[in-house]
Amino acid sequence: MKHRGFPTALLLPALFFFLGVCDALWLNVPSTGTKCVSEEIQSNVVVLADYLVISDEHSVFPTVSVKVTSPYGSILHHVENATHGQFAFTTQESGTYLACFNAEGHSHSNKDISINLDWKTGIAAKDWDSIAKKEKIEGVELELKKLEGDVQAIHENLLSLRTREADMRIVNEKTNSRVAWYSIMSIGICIVVSGLQILYLKQYFERKKLI
Repeated sequence: MKHRGFPTALLLPALFFFLGVCDALWLNVPSTGTKCVSEEIQSNVVVLADYLVISDEHSVFPTVSVKVTSPYGSILHHVENATHGQFAFTTQESGTYLACFNAEGHSHSNKDISINLDWKTGIAAKDWDSIAKKEKIEGVELELKKLEGDVQAIHENLLSLRTREADMRIVNEKTNSRVAWYSIMSIGICIVVSGLQILYLKQYFERKKLI
Protein backbone atom coordinates (compact mmCIF):
# COMPACT_ATOMS: atom_id res chain seq x y z
CA MET A 1 0.00 0.00 0.00
CA LYS A 2 1.09 3.59 -0.70
CA HIS A 3 1.19 6.24 1.92
CA ARG A 4 2.64 4.54 2.49
CA GLY A 5 20.29 -15.50 -1.17
CA PHE A 6 17.44 -16.86 -3.20
CA PRO A 7 18.40 -14.11 -0.71
CA THR A 8 15.98 -13.71 2.18
CA ALA A 9 16.01 -9.95 1.56
CA LEU A 10 14.46 -10.56 -1.86
CA LEU A 11 12.20 -13.45 -0.91
CA LEU A 12 10.33 -11.78 1.94
CA PRO A 13 9.26 -8.62 0.04
CA ALA A 14 8.07 -10.85 -2.79
CA LEU A 15 5.94 -12.92 -0.42
CA PHE A 16 4.44 -9.82 1.16
CA PHE A 17 3.65 -8.47 -2.32
CA PHE A 18 2.02 -11.68 -3.51
CA LEU A 19 0.00 -12.36 -0.38
CA GLY A 20 -1.21 -8.81 0.13
CA VAL A 21 -0.03 -8.66 3.75
CA CYS A 22 0.10 -5.20 5.24
CA ASP A 23 0.87 -3.99 8.75
CA ALA A 24 -1.20 -1.32 10.43
CA LEU A 25 -0.58 2.24 9.28
CA TRP A 26 -0.44 5.38 11.38
CA LEU A 27 -1.94 8.36 9.58
CA ASN A 28 -1.70 12.01 10.59
CA VAL A 29 -4.72 13.76 9.12
CA PRO A 30 -4.24 17.56 8.90
CA SER A 31 -6.80 19.67 10.69
CA THR A 32 -7.89 21.42 7.50
CA GLY A 33 -7.36 18.71 4.94
CA THR A 34 -7.66 15.10 3.86
CA LYS A 35 -5.27 12.18 4.02
CA CYS A 36 -5.72 9.28 1.60
CA VAL A 37 -4.15 5.86 1.20
CA SER A 38 -4.39 3.75 -1.92
CA GLU A 39 -3.58 0.26 -3.09
CA GLU A 40 -3.66 -1.35 -6.52
CA ILE A 41 -5.75 -4.51 -6.23
CA GLN A 42 -6.88 -7.14 -8.71
CA SER A 43 -10.53 -8.11 -9.19
CA ASN A 44 -12.24 -10.70 -6.94
CA VAL A 45 -9.99 -9.93 -3.96
CA VAL A 46 -11.35 -9.59 -0.40
CA VAL A 47 -10.44 -6.32 1.36
CA LEU A 48 -10.86 -5.82 5.09
CA ALA A 49 -9.86 -2.74 7.08
CA ASP A 50 -10.26 -1.41 10.62
CA TYR A 51 -9.61 2.21 11.57
CA LEU A 52 -9.40 3.92 14.95
CA VAL A 53 -8.92 7.56 15.90
CA ILE A 54 -6.17 8.01 18.50
CA SER A 55 -6.51 10.89 20.96
CA ASP A 56 -4.12 12.24 23.58
CA GLU A 57 -7.13 13.43 25.56
CA HIS A 58 -9.04 10.37 26.72
CA SER A 59 -12.18 12.39 27.38
CA VAL A 60 -12.33 13.91 23.89
CA PHE A 61 -12.15 11.96 20.64
CA PRO A 62 -12.04 13.93 17.40
CA THR A 63 -14.18 12.57 14.58
CA VAL A 64 -13.45 12.04 10.91
CA SER A 65 -15.38 11.31 7.75
CA VAL A 66 -14.27 8.24 5.81
CA LYS A 67 -14.83 7.52 2.14
CA VAL A 68 -13.61 4.47 0.22
CA THR A 69 -13.88 4.49 -3.58
CA SER A 70 -13.25 2.02 -6.38
CA PRO A 71 -11.05 2.70 -9.46
CA TYR A 72 -14.13 3.96 -11.33
CA GLY A 73 -15.34 6.22 -8.52
CA SER A 74 -18.01 4.00 -6.96
CA ILE A 75 -18.41 4.65 -3.23
CA LEU A 76 -17.81 1.43 -1.30
CA HIS A 77 -17.89 2.90 2.20
CA HIS A 78 -18.87 6.34 3.48
CA VAL A 79 -19.41 7.42 7.06
CA GLU A 80 -19.21 10.72 8.97
CA ASN A 81 -18.63 11.63 12.63
CA ALA A 82 -16.66 8.43 13.14
CA THR A 83 -14.08 7.66 15.79
CA HIS A 84 -13.65 4.04 14.68
CA GLY A 85 -15.07 1.64 12.17
CA GLN A 86 -14.56 -1.13 9.69
CA PHE A 87 -15.15 -1.67 5.99
CA ALA A 88 -15.04 -4.84 3.95
CA PHE A 89 -15.74 -5.61 0.31
CA THR A 90 -14.76 -7.84 -2.58
CA THR A 91 -13.22 -5.96 -5.50
CA GLN A 92 -15.23 -5.99 -8.73
CA GLU A 93 -12.55 -4.55 -11.00
CA SER A 94 -8.78 -4.23 -11.06
CA GLY A 95 -7.23 -0.88 -10.27
CA THR A 96 -6.39 1.55 -7.48
CA TYR A 97 -8.72 1.60 -4.48
CA LEU A 98 -8.69 4.77 -2.38
CA ALA A 99 -9.53 5.36 1.27
CA CYS A 100 -9.72 9.02 2.34
CA PHE A 101 -9.99 10.42 5.88
CA ASN A 102 -11.16 13.99 6.41
CA ALA A 103 -10.90 15.82 9.74
CA GLU A 104 -14.16 17.40 10.86
CA GLY A 105 -13.38 20.89 12.10
CA HIS A 106 -15.89 21.06 14.95
CA SER A 107 -14.43 18.01 16.70
CA HIS A 108 -10.86 19.12 17.41
CA SER A 109 -8.74 22.14 18.31
CA ASN A 110 -6.94 22.70 15.01
CA LYS A 111 -4.65 19.77 15.72
CA ASP A 112 -3.68 16.94 13.43
CA ILE A 113 -5.64 13.75 14.02
CA SER A 114 -3.86 10.42 14.40
CA ILE A 115 -5.55 7.36 12.91
CA ASN A 116 -4.54 3.72 13.15
CA LEU A 117 -5.50 1.87 9.95
CA ASP A 118 -5.21 -1.90 9.62
CA TRP A 119 -5.71 -2.67 5.91
CA LYS A 120 -5.68 -6.31 4.77
CA THR A 121 -6.22 -7.81 1.33
CA GLY A 122 -6.43 -11.26 -0.13
CA ILE A 123 -5.28 -14.15 2.00
CA ALA A 124 -4.46 -11.83 4.91
CA ALA A 125 -8.13 -10.81 5.17
CA LYS A 126 -9.45 -14.35 5.72
CA ASP A 127 -10.98 -15.20 9.09
CA TRP A 128 -9.10 -18.41 9.82
CA ASP A 129 -10.80 -18.92 13.17
CA SER A 130 -14.20 -19.09 11.49
CA ILE A 131 -12.86 -21.36 8.76
CA ALA A 132 -11.33 -23.69 11.35
CA LYS A 133 -14.62 -23.93 13.27
CA LYS A 134 -16.67 -24.42 10.11
CA GLU A 135 -14.45 -27.13 8.64
CA LYS A 136 -13.55 -28.58 12.05
CA ILE A 137 -9.81 -28.43 11.50
CA GLU A 138 -6.98 -27.42 13.80
CA GLY A 139 -3.25 -27.73 14.40
CA VAL A 140 -1.18 -28.96 11.48
CA GLU A 141 -4.24 -29.35 9.25
CA LEU A 142 -5.13 -25.70 9.77
CA GLU A 143 -1.59 -24.59 9.01
CA LEU A 144 -1.62 -26.68 5.81
CA LYS A 145 -4.91 -25.01 4.87
CA LYS A 146 -3.28 -21.61 5.34
CA LEU A 147 -0.30 -22.66 3.21
CA GLU A 148 -2.69 -23.88 0.52
CA GLY A 149 -4.35 -20.47 0.53
CA ASP A 150 -0.94 -18.78 0.32
CA VAL A 151 0.08 -20.90 -2.67
CA GLN A 152 -3.23 -20.23 -4.42
CA ALA A 153 -2.86 -16.48 -3.85
CA ILE A 154 0.69 -16.54 -5.24
CA HIS A 155 -0.48 -18.52 -8.28
CA GLU A 156 -3.31 -16.06 -8.97
CA ASN A 157 -0.95 -13.09 -8.67
CA LEU A 158 1.55 -14.71 -11.02
CA LEU A 159 -1.21 -15.27 -13.59
CA SER A 160 -2.27 -11.64 -13.18
CA LEU A 161 1.31 -10.43 -13.65
CA ARG A 162 1.67 -12.59 -16.76
CA THR A 163 -1.54 -11.13 -18.20
CA ARG A 164 -0.41 -7.58 -17.47
CA GLU A 165 2.99 -8.29 -19.01
CA ALA A 166 1.29 -9.60 -22.17
CA ASP A 167 -0.90 -6.49 -22.34
CA MET A 168 2.13 -4.23 -21.92
CA ARG A 169 4.00 -6.14 -24.64
CA ILE A 170 1.09 -5.60 -27.06
CA VAL A 171 1.02 -1.89 -26.22
CA ASN A 172 4.80 -1.63 -26.74
CA GLU A 173 4.59 -3.40 -30.10
CA LYS A 174 1.80 -1.10 -31.27
CA THR A 175 3.76 1.94 -30.08
CA ASN A 176 6.93 0.79 -31.85
CA SER A 177 4.96 0.18 -35.05
CA ARG A 178 3.43 3.66 -34.92
CA VAL A 179 6.80 5.27 -34.23
CA ALA A 180 8.32 3.40 -37.19
CA TRP A 181 5.54 4.57 -39.53
CA TYR A 182 5.86 8.12 -38.18
CA SER A 183 9.61 8.06 -38.84
CA ILE A 184 9.10 6.78 -42.40
CA MET A 185 6.45 9.42 -43.03
CA SER A 186 8.71 12.16 -41.64
CA ILE A 187 11.59 11.06 -43.89
CA GLY A 188 9.24 10.97 -46.89
CA ILE A 189 7.97 14.47 -46.17
CA CYS A 190 11.54 15.77 -45.81
CA ILE A 191 12.52 14.23 -49.18
CA VAL A 192 9.46 15.71 -50.92
CA VAL A 193 10.06 19.16 -49.39
CA SER A 194 13.76 19.04 -50.35
CA GLY A 195 12.84 18.10 -53.94
CA LEU A 196 10.36 20.95 -54.18
CA GLN A 197 12.93 23.39 -52.82
CA ILE A 198 15.51 22.25 -55.40
CA LEU A 199 12.93 22.56 -58.21
CA TYR A 200 11.94 26.04 -57.07
CA LEU A 201 15.55 27.22 -56.85
CA LYS A 202 16.29 25.79 -60.32
CA GLN A 203 13.32 27.64 -61.83
CA TYR A 204 14.28 30.82 -60.00
CA PHE A 205 17.86 30.75 -61.28
CA GLU A 206 16.64 29.97 -64.82
CA ARG A 207 14.31 33.01 -64.76
CA LYS A 208 17.19 35.17 -63.60
CA LYS A 209 19.33 33.60 -66.31
CA LEU A 210 21.94 32.69 -63.78
CA ILE A 211 22.15 29.14 -65.12
